[in-house]
Amino acid sequence: MPRGRRRVRIFSALEVANICGVVNQTAINWIRNGHLKAFTTPGGQYRIYAKDLAAFLDKRGMSASVEVLQIMTENANWDTFLIAAHPSINDNLKNQIEGFLQSYSIVQAFDWFEIGRKITEEKPGFILLDAELSGVDISRFIQTVKEDPVFGRPFIFLLTNSSSHFGADIQLSNPPDLGKLEAAMKDFEKQQVTA
Repeated sequence: MPRGRRRVRIFSALEVANICGVVNQTAINWIRNGHLKAFTTPGGQYRIYAKDLAAFLDKRGMSASVEVLQIMTENANWDTFLIAAHPSINDNLKNQIEGFLQSYSIVQAFDWFEIGRKITEEKPGFILLDAELSGVDISRFIQTVKEDPVFGRPFIFLLTNSSSHFGADIQLSNPPDLGKLEAAMKDFEKQQVTA
């Protein structure tokens, strides 16, 4: 996957209206009534960040066009892989994963504060999350990260020995079967090429 900086996509009220299939004034009314977050240019024109448009559409259950789906995928760094695990296993996992994900940027986090900060700043497309990190409701955390478009809707691998389903895309036993992780990543890459 190619590396590169995310570009910030900004829409005009007219572009939002066209995406949503409404007239320009309706989009302006959504903004003025506080339903759609926007900012104004020095010339007084409304502008909407892609993440805010995506959140607006998602919250209202509006159908996503091809362009909106593209916004969602642009919002995540699909070449960034976050390892969120206890320090005792994090470095070892990083070294092993770098062996088969050589074109990815591997980011590490060791506690919930760091995890939240890295997910918000880096917007990794993939997260390997250790359920053994205590202090947070894992199910709620995963649900929030996967449902809120501001995080880019990453693919989450969960390290756990529990049989409970926590909402992750794939559960891996701890210690993980990295062959399963590698196969899932290759499958995802094939889907991206096909798309």
